[in-house]
Amino acid sequence: MSELVLRLYIAGRTPAAERAIRNLERIIEEAYGDDAQCQLEVIDILERPQLAEDERILATPVVIKKLPPPVRRVVGDLSEREKVLIGLDLKEG
Repeated sequence: MSELVLRLYIAGRTPAAERAIRNLERIIEEAYGDDAQCQLEVIDILERPQLAEDERILATPVVIKKLPPPVRRVVGDLSEREKVLIGLDLKEG
């Protein structure tokens, strides 16, 4: 698998944001296990609003897959595993 680069945008350390972080980490672990070459950056838009503006973030939490192309995004708490995998165009294994 090529390197996976994900950015998760949150608005503060709210329960919804914490849940999205846990859900995304779980999905990546279940889909790729220890073989995952995944870079996950969590960005709090309250602390770094310019990054949110640059990416045109309108709702949080939202995860953006930067690499490998194409760029894809999924909005929500990321609790629906299949929706996240399909939305980010990720293949298991």
